[in-house]
Amino acid sequence: MTTATSHTAATSAAVTAPLYAAGFVTAFGAHSIAAGLGAHSGDIGLSLLNLGILLAVYDLAEVVLKPVFGALSDRIGTKPVLVAGLFVFALMSLIGLWGADPLMLGLARIGQGAAASAFSPASSAMVARLAGRKAGTYFGRYGSWKSLGYVAGPLIGAGLIFLGGFTLLFATLGVLAAAIAVWAMIALPRLEPLPRPRYTLLDLARQVTHRSFLVPTLVLAAATGALGTAIGFLPALATRYGLDPVAAVAAVSLLALTSAATQPWIGRLRDQGRLHDGPGMTAGLLLTAAGIAVVALIPGAVTIFGAAAAIGVGIGTATPLGFAHLAATTPPERMGRTMGSAELGRELGDAGGPLLVGAVATATALPLGLGVLAVAVAATSVLGVGSIGRTRTADSGEED
Repeated sequence: MTTATSHTAATSAAVTAPLYAAGFVTAFGAHSIAAGLGAHSGDIGLSLLNLGILLAVYDLAEVVLKPVFGALSDRIGTKPVLVAGLFVFALMSLIGLWGADPLMLGLARIGQGAAASAFSPASSAMVARLAGRKAGTYFGRYGSWKSLGYVAGPLIGAGLIFLGGFTLLFATLGVLAAAIAVWAMIALPRLEPLPRPRYTLLDLARQVTHRSFLVPTLVLAAATGALGTAIGFLPALATRYGLDPVAAVAAVSLLALTSAATQPWIGRLRDQGRLHDGPGMTAGLLLTAAGIAVVALIPGAVTIFGAAAAIGVGIGTATPLGFAHLAATTPPERMGRTMGSAELGRELGDAGGPLLVGAVATATALPLGLGVLAVAVAATSVLGVGSIGRTRTADSGEED
C-alpha cells in the first residue's frame, strides 16, 4: 500500500480513479434499487406505505450517520473509513439476495445506506485533501461520475432485474462494491489524520453557521432538492402531457448527462480563476430555477426536455463549486466532518424538495408545486451574490 502525507498524489489518475468509482457506486446502488422497487412493488407484494418505507430507510441512515462517519474519518483517517464502508456495502448487498422478502429488502437497504454514509463523506474528504488548489477540477470529475451513477442506475438496474430479479441486482452491487474496496485498498495513499485542536460546542456552532460553510451547504441542498424533484416529477409531468414512459425516462437521462458533462468543465474554469465560487453558484441555481419555472408555467414535450437540460447544467454548475469552496475553506484536520455535514445538507435537500412539491401539488396542482420550488431555489441563489467570492485555502490559511 502507498503512504502519503500530502496531496501531491492528486496528479495521478490511478490514485483518484477509485474515489470516482466510490462516488459512482453510491449513486448507482441507491437509484438502481429505488427505481426497481417502484417498478416491481406489486410483484413482491409491497403496499404503498411499505414502498415508501423501503425508499426512505436508505436516506434516513445517511442523514443520521454521514456527519458521524465524516468526523470518524478525521480521527482515524479517510482511507480506513472508505475501504471499510465499501466492504460493508458489499456485505449488506448479500442480504438482498432474498429480494422477494420485503423484510430482507428493508434490512439490505438500511445496511447499504449506513455503509454509504461511511464511504461517501470519506471519499469527498479524500478528494479535497488530494486536490489541493485543483479542488474544482477534481470535484467536477467526482460529481460527474456520481451523475453517471444516477442515470445508469435505473437503466442497468432494470436490465439486471429483468434478467435475474433483485437477486442479480444485489449480487452485482455486492461484487462491484467489493472490487472497488480492494482497488481502493491497493491504489489509494494513506493520508494520516492531522492533529486537531479541541473544539467547544460554541466553536462547533460558529463553524457550522459561518458563511464559508453555510452558504455552499445551502446551495448544495437546493441543487440536490431540485435534482431529486426533477427525477421524480419530470416523468410524471411528461406522461401527463402525452409522452410515453420511455420518453419520460429520457428526459431524466438528459438531465443527468448534461450535469455529468458540465461539472468537469466548471471545475476547470474555477481552478483557472475564470469563474468565482459565489457568482458561479448563484448562476447555477438561477439557471436551475429558470428550468423548473419554465416547465411549471408552460409544460409540454418541448419545454420538459429544455427544462431538463437547463436544470442539469445549473446543477452541474453549482455542485462542484459548492464542494470546491468547502474544500478550500476548511482546515484539512476537519475535512471529514465538514464533508459529512455538507452531505447531510444535501440529503435534507434531496428529501425536502420532493416533499415541498408533493405537498403543494396535492393541495393545488403539480405546476404550482414546481413553481414554489423554483422560487425557493432562486431565493437560495441570492446567498452567493458577492458573499463568498474570496476563498481561504486549506493549505495556507491565506485568502486568495
